[in-house]
Amino acid sequence: MAGPIGIFGGTFDPIHYGHLRPALELMQSLDLAEVRIMPCGQPPHRDPPIADAVTRLALVRAAIDDHPHLLADDREIRRAGPSYTVDTLLSLRGEFPDRSLCLILGMDAFIGITRWERWRELMQLAHIVVAHRPGWQAPMMGVLAELLRECGTGSSRDLHDYRAGRIYIQAVTQLEISSTAIREMMRDGRDPRFLTPDAVIEHMRETGCYADGPPRERGD
Repeated sequence: MAGPIGIFGGTFDPIHYGHLRPALELMQSLDLAEVRIMPCGQPPHRDPPIADAVTRLALVRAAIDDHPHLLADDREIRRAGPSYTVDTLLSLRGEFPDRSLCLILGMDAFIGITRWERWRELMQLAHIVVAHRPGWQAPMMGVLAELLRECGTGSSRDLHDYRAGRIYIQAVTQLEISSTAIREMMRDGRDPRFLTPDAVIEHMRETGCYADGPPRERGD
């Protein structure tokens, strides 16, 4: 059986090094066979992205074009309706019935996971890898604390030996980069170099995807 598949979702509006660096670190430290970077089609819990789905997918592809183990996956933007993670994992499980699947989340997303659609099914379909960053602490009480006691593991080997059902917390490098700030720079004609790959900047300039209109204020 081939190694685990990492699944890293987000709006990526646009993608930047704050997304790319943790994906690479987790791939290397957990010995993942690949990480699938998956732009969200219709986010169910936040405002719609500024750039359309096709553009955001093209930006992801531009960002990772030269890395063989970071892959762009378009299944969420091809699927109609809200992009629920449980549906994405069901699709992947149908495609890879015997592979280990690792859903990569930030600690902030993990803390809010009980608000997700059919969230209890996620552990039946995949492992959860929580990318831990400074300023966030794992839950000490409540449903998630109980889930961590039952399913948490300190061994990354479990991500290889089992198809699903474990929670693993891994520290990653914190890069304080904001997609909102990058959109503002593109709108104002400033240079976002060193915040996102040059290929992404070139594509944003060619398409003018963030040239007009005020950016929405939200986390990225």
